[in-house]
Amino acid sequence: MSGRNNNKLPTNLPQLQNLIKRDPSSYTEEFLQQYHHFQSHIEIFKLQPDKSNKDLAELVMFMAQVAKCYPDHLADFPQQLRDLLSNNHTLLDVDLRMTFCKALILLRNKNLINPTVLLELFFELLRCHDKLLRKTLYTHIVSDIKNINAKHKNNKVNTALQNFMYTMLRDSNATAAKISLDVMIELYKRNIWNDAKTVNVITTACFSKVTKILVAALKFFLGRDEDEKRESDSESEDEGPTARDLMVRYATGKKNTKSKKKLEKAMKVLRKHKKKKPEIFNFSAIHLVHDPQDFAEKLFKQLETSKERFEVKMMLMDLISRLVGIHELFLFNFYPFVQRFLQPHQREVTKILLHAAQAAHSLVPPEVIQSLMMTIANNFVTDRNSGEAMTVGINAIKEITARCPLAMTEELLQDLSLYKTHKDKNVMMSARTLIHLFRSLNPQMLQKKFRGKPTEASTEARIQEYGELDAKSYIPGAEVLEVEQDEKDEDAEDGEDDWESASLSEDEGGSEDGEWIDVHHSSDEEQQEIAEKIKAIPVEERKAKAAAVSGSRILTQDDFKKIRLAQISKEVDSAPGKAKKRKNVEIDSEEESRGELLTLRDIEHLHKKPKSDKETRLATAMTGKPDRKEFVKKKTKMNPFASTTNKEKKKNKSFMMVRHSQNVRTKNKRSFRDKQISLRDALLKKRKRLMK
Repeated sequence: MSGRNNNKLPTNLPQLQNLIKRDPSSYTEEFLQQYHHFQSHIEIFKLQPDKSNKDLAELVMFMAQVAKCYPDHLADFPQQLRDLLSNNHTLLDVDLRMTFCKALILLRNKNLINPTVLLELFFELLRCHDKLLRKTLYTHIVSDIKNINAKHKNNKVNTALQNFMYTMLRDSNATAAKISLDVMIELYKRNIWNDAKTVNVITTACFSKVTKILVAALKFFLGRDEDEKRESDSESEDEGPTARDLMVRYATGKKNTKSKKKLEKAMKVLRKHKKKKPEIFNFSAIHLVHDPQDFAEKLFKQLETSKERFEVKMMLMDLISRLVGIHELFLFNFYPFVQRFLQPHQREVTKILLHAAQAAHSLVPPEVIQSLMMTIANNFVTDRNSGEAMTVGINAIKEITARCPLAMTEELLQDLSLYKTHKDKNVMMSARTLIHLFRSLNPQMLQKKFRGKPTEASTEARIQEYGELDAKSYIPGAEVLEVEQDEKDEDAEDGEDDWESASLSEDEGGSEDGEWIDVHHSSDEEQQEIAEKIKAIPVEERKAKAAAVSGSRILTQDDFKKIRLAQISKEVDSAPGKAKKRKNVEIDSEEESRGELLTLRDIEHLHKKPKSDKETRLATAMTGKPDRKEFVKKKTKMNPFASTTNKEKKKNKSFMMVRHSQNVRTKNKRSFRDKQISLRDALLKKRKRLMK
């Protein structure tokens, strides 16, 4: 009887919810009672929407939990909640508004509401002055769109939401526009909305008058693919244990049959997880811009009239330079604009030099960039500046000429080449790198003493005229693949003959001395033989062989590495009729890894470490001396307000006050010998007194 009295279903909503989920048909009457109760609370709420209502909040969550059990009765429940939020979201109590949103999220997770309709409502709610609500909605929007596109791209929903976000970016409420932009950027980084439409919608945020939105959009376009790959690698490492972790666990634990089976099972799960994970290929967002020329022109116009702080202007300048350099755009007014900031004392001048070099490309008329290079040479590469400033200037000129060789004049190159013997090592090495660059581009521009020994590549080097296109129908250097294959076949045949002769000699008793014969194979010698074979072939036959190899097979990464090695060997091998230069050929790792974007290291590259100042040396010394206060003996008084002793007071006095007492020896501090002498003197004195 007591158990029946404790069962208060009409008032105990969690218990009723649990029972309904187990058996909905048996508790229909109790549900309808609560449903009518909910409707009456809704009517009361409409009269006073700004007041809190705890009972209504509990009923809303109850209805959302059991909505799937009674789809006919609660068919209009999601729309009813939507209307309440849409009409009264600015007046609603904070807790009640959060409850309504959580109920709608719960209904969406149970697939009882259309995602497009709900997400549009949530984007409108981003205007509310409630930070916790905005954070909750942002998390749900990102996760919901991710779940929608989990199995396959839902283009219909994506198109509708992207169009709606395009309008949200122009919203008068800066907070709502900023969160909408953050949602799109997050979805792009997660490879959910990584299409061109998303990128071009984000381009509109680069012209926002709100600084936060502008900076967020600029940071998105200035992001690097390498950084995203590192983040994705770190995320994949955090997702679960690796095979190495599993092996370490097994090695440190007990070695029995049970643990071995657990290890095998875990390894199987790990292999399945790796197989299911597809390989993702990312492209930089700058490559997906529809009209980069118009985009760059608008950004430059905004930069000229911008009143933002200096850091934001630098970001605009960086984005413009990348657009111009990657897409090879024509924005001739950008170079004089950058030229105004090229002074050694200018703030962040190395970054400005980087932007100037990034914006240079071969399609820009040489006279446009020549004035820029002369400004750098006159302001930086002079003896009145420091070695670091001169180094930065020469490095910037080198990077500009590497992208636009026609901009370099013969007079300027000869002047910069003379710094090869400068007393500063950084300046000297930078000048040498510039000389090395023109040895491969056009050695005729250098003085004869700086050209070095002529190589096969230097004899073929030629800078194309402005507007000239050197298009080839074959891969230069591909002729080495066929020759190398023939060489391998010949080596294999020779190897078989050597093996047969060796076996015969063993049958006959081996060598004369009865010892093993070592056969030395050198890759350098093979490369040298291949290079000599290629040299013997006329140029036209080389082109024909390269065209045949390029069109007959798909080249692998190893093939391209061999081609690269063959092209570098041309820079090392001497020209016909000249003495040999070097034997070994190595691929420069920095030259291989150089991409389409420059880094600050290319401009600030110092070959000698600069001398650190006193503060830096002191900080370095203090890093090796940790704080040892915990090991110091602490003297504590029983009464903190007690007076100090004379000994403690003496420590706080200045030296001049206690100087007179430093040389006076007290009785307590006298040695035994001093006491003997003083006693003798005292006895003698007493004896003299008695004798008188």
